[in-house]
Amino acid sequence: MVERPRGTRDFGVNEMAERLTLERALDNVANSHGYNRVQTPIFERLDLFTAKSGPEVVNQLYAFKDRSDRDLTLRPELTAPVMRMVADSMRADAKPYRLSYFGQCFRYEESKKGRYREFYQYGIEHIGASGPLVEAEVIALAIRMMQATGLQDWSVRIGHVGILRNVLEQAGMDDSGDSKDFVGDAMRLLDKGDNSGFWGMFDDNIAMDIGDEWMDLLQKFVSASGKTEREGDPIETARDMFQGDAERLKICRGQLDDFEATIGAVAALAPTPPKLEIDFTISRGLDYYTGMVFEFHVPSLRGESQVLGGGSYRLMHLFDQPDLDPCCGFGLGFDRVLLAMENEGVRLQNQERGQIAVIPLGDVHTQVLPIVGGLRNKGHIVHLEVRDRGLKRAMRWANGIGVNLVMIIGERDIESGKIEIKRLADGHIIQSKIELESIDDVVRTLLNTE
Repeated sequence: MVERPRGTRDFGVNEMAERLTLERALDNVANSHGYNRVQTPIFERLDLFTAKSGPEVVNQLYAFKDRSDRDLTLRPELTAPVMRMVADSMRADAKPYRLSYFGQCFRYEESKKGRYREFYQYGIEHIGASGPLVEAEVIALAIRMMQATGLQDWSVRIGHVGILRNVLEQAGMDDSGDSKDFVGDAMRLLDKGDNSGFWGMFDDNIAMDIGDEWMDLLQKFVSASGKTEREGDPIETARDMFQGDAERLKICRGQLDDFEATIGAVAALAPTPPKLEIDFTISRGLDYYTGMVFEFHVPSLRGESQVLGGGSYRLMHLFDQPDLDPCCGFGLGFDRVLLAMENEGVRLQNQERGQIAVIPLGDVHTQVLPIVGGLRNKGHIVHLEVRDRGLKRAMRWANGIGVNLVMIIGERDIESGKIEIKRLADGHIIQSKIELESIDDVVRTLLNTE
């Protein structure tokens, strides 16, 4: 027997109904914010991803050579393909670009619940404009998308990679000489929550020419992150670290002003999330982020709690479009969100039109088929029973496929000129003439009064 590959899944009818409902809900939110859906190929040239993430990423990819000896790979994410598409074929389009996307991605890594080798990502990119209002728009959209999932227990963490880097560089780690990777290493340790490892880098702060006063400010800055109250507010703590007339310090204060403007605009644009934290210790672990960054977490997922992440980044210069940098966007882990919804017992209401099962009994197809076709022409979803298996089994079929209404048409009904249409949810029945307009009226009445 041939089994499906490790790290992949099959989705049956009921699972696909749930997935499509969530996808449509996310699409509706994206559309309401002016974002339009695009699609890119499932496989791309390998150098698209090595240019963005470095050659070491190849070990995590489903990379291969085609028959012309070209290096290709199944896409591991969707941001870089969208950037490539913009550079390839959208240069003449009106800017800024507000793009949304959804699709399969592939990574060769350990497979476990909530983490698969074939996974699905929903995301958006705002390209061709930047600043606090753009960042606020993107965060507000992310908040509304999470709200649309129906989840109740989730949190938002917002930080700024540029401010964090400047804080660490002010401590004397200026990425020069032997300390080239010191700032990056420190940022990665904070991002992972490894505080002991982070503070271990400062064991001999005097030898590093870092004064005790600055160490106290750094400790206040790190410990204040994750709070929103004015007491211990990381924004105000950062301001204390950037006092002075040096040009670099003025730039840092400007970054803080912009960041504070972003936070204020989010409050005006989006509903209040269950929990929002200002946390300058997050850096998203990716070098191309340059400004504001954010993450959404769902506690019920425990070790895999992050379901959404993004921020401001610079990538378009890799495609000879530096004037479009910086961009802002995020990716949503579609599978993790569904798992979180399952954990919380959340099911989205399917907004599709009601469905009807039509069961012919006997030699009545000449009269029934025009009715089925006519109802479909009027926009109804109609399932026609095509097997002659008796009323009891046909009704089990209708219940099994989840229709709202059942219409049974037999020879006696044709003779009388009347049929009964039954609503399965409560058994309510309304009689109708065997005429398309009459049947359509009854169907709409039954569906609209559920």
